[in-house]
Amino acid sequence: MALTYDQISGITEKYYIPKLEDNIFDSHPYLSRVKKRSLVMIDGGTSIMQPLEYAQNGAGGWYEGADTLDTSDTEVITSAEYSWKQIYQNISIKRSDELKNSGDAAKLNFVKSKMKNAERSMIDDLATGIYSDGTTAKSIVGLRVFCATSNTVGGISQTDNSWWQSNVDSSTTTLTMSALQTQYNAAVVDNMVPTVALTGRTIFNTYYSLLQPQQRFTDSETAKGGFSSLMFNGIPVLADSHAPANHWFFVNEDVVKMYAHRDEFMRFEPFIKPVDQNVRVAKIYSMLAFCSGNNRLLACLSGITA
Repeated sequence: MALTYDQISGITEKYYIPKLEDNIFDSHPYLSRVKKRSLVMIDGGTSIMQPLEYAQNGAGGWYEGADTLDTSDTEVITSAEYSWKQIYQNISIKRSDELKNSGDAAKLNFVKSKMKNAERSMIDDLATGIYSDGTTAKSIVGLRVFCATSNTVGGISQTDNSWWQSNVDSSTTTLTMSALQTQYNAAVVDNMVPTVALTGRTIFNTYYSLLQPQQRFTDSETAKGGFSSLMFNGIPVLADSHAPANHWFFVNEDVVKMYAHRDEFMRFEPFIKPVDQNVRVAKIYSMLAFCSGNNRLLACLSGITA
């Protein structure tokens, strides 16, 4: 008996969707780390509210004997608000293509090809989104929004609140170990240090040339995923094809998180036939938010001409 599209939908959801999730998040080095280290599944909320400590308590200190103690309330906590962002991929199969690819095996192979195309398209959208600069309003907020000094991030102005600014060097054009060390140190507060460095292949190769052969250590965890890496101050340096040109990022993954709605994460909507077209259509949906909880712990060089 020939497969119906209801049956193909069932096979697609059962076999392809779990693999799709793995392939997307394991396809690029930073996306792979996001999945393992900073992907948080939650079950609702109109937006993501990120609590922030932005000041020290002003009521306290040394005292003696019967001194009067300051009991005033000090405002020290606020929240950044990040909106959910929605992403989808469409899978359309024209009736004419369906007829050309007749037979059970042919139909399944054709659907598989369509799924692979949707996979590659969603990979590109997500990998671009995590580096976005805010110009695409419907995209997730990206690292170029966080790593700035004059953006509005999570509803909070970096211009008006210096504690919400990141550490940006836009004037250095030549990659040097000294420049990297300066930016790395700018993102260090006590024991809170960057956990990963991200850049494009060209600057990655320039960094490689700066290292002595005995310094060219790689990160074993990254290597297991099949990605290229070097090390800087004990953290992996990843070559990511979607990293913007001229940029090097230091990221603390304890404060940068990807939130996903557990009921809208790689959700497959089965094939249906529109009333006005001779096609079958299915979709894959996700709802996500990329959030920073402390921009001071991020740093970047944005003018490298390597």
